Amino acid sequence: MITEKIQPHHVTKNAYIYLRQSPMGQVRFNQESTQRQYALQDKAQQLGWSPTIIKILDGDLGTSGIQSANREDFKTLVADVSMGKVGAVFALEASRLSRSCTDWHRLLELCAMTNTLIIDEDGCYNPSEFNDQLLLGLKGSMSFAELHFIRARLQGGKINKAKKGELKIPLPIDFRYDEKGGIRLEPDEQVRHTLQLFFNVFKEKGSAYGVVHHFAQHHIQFPKVPYGGVQKGRLTWGRLTEARVRAILKNPSYAGAYVYGRHTSQKKLSKTGQFHSTSVTLPMNAWPVMIKDHHEGYISWEE
Repeated sequence: MITEKIQPHHVTKNAYIYLRQSPMGQVRFNQESTQRQYALQDKAQQLGWSPTIIKILDGDLGTSGIQSANREDFKTLVADVSMGKVGAVFALEASRLSRSCTDWHRLLELCAMTNTLIIDEDGCYNPSEFNDQLLLGLKGSMSFAELHFIRARLQGGKINKAKKGELKIPLPIDFRYDEKGGIRLEPDEQVRHTLQLFFNVFKEKGSAYGVVHHFAQHHIQFPKVPYGGVQKGRLTWGRLTEARVRAILKNPSYAGAYVYGRHTSQKKLSKTGQFHSTSVTLPMNAWPVMIKDHHEGYISWEE
């Protein structure tokens, strides 16, 4: 029974109702789960906590539980548990507290040290007791494994579709998808002419700096589509930069190739002690999918 583990000293401390659901689409379209999580405050009252000491932590809704870096409410939860302010942590499923094994086991250790209970729909757990700690550890490991399997299935489906050249990938400004999902050159003649000039100038100058200098010297603007701001998604024209030249020269789409998985993300430890993801370009022999002559390009693959 849940009530057997709840002692008088537990109900005199705060009960934290922790809500997490990701991605944001789940929060918008699966509101039943959100409502069930909010309803945990009723459960806390039934178990003996006063409404005045029941705290709702819902700031992490729509945020992934893979790491704690962007979960401010989770940080608050961990801090208050460590200071002995919390009698119990309520969650719809204990595994929702964190999808990271590191964060999960750190929270369990703090709960064990401060005699803080963890309560979900399956039962009440006291991490200071060996059997409960073992069960919670198993739940956390299964949650982490489940996330791995889901990712593997999704990635496998993407790669399978990409191998047929049918997966829609982000395209440079100079290409468009047609009504059948095929890739074609940008219909704007001025854009196509400017790109052809770009490659002709590179053949002549042989360097990124030479291309930038030529365009600047002749006051030729270059097409771009901003990713943000009031001009987001709209074709605009501006100064050609050396970084843009290098990005185009390294993009296989301009040679008519379809490539999936050219970039990957790697986690790096920052100076503040937090992990952050950074994009890394893989060598050609490590690209999962590469289909030559997939669509019309501006230069040949040999070039």
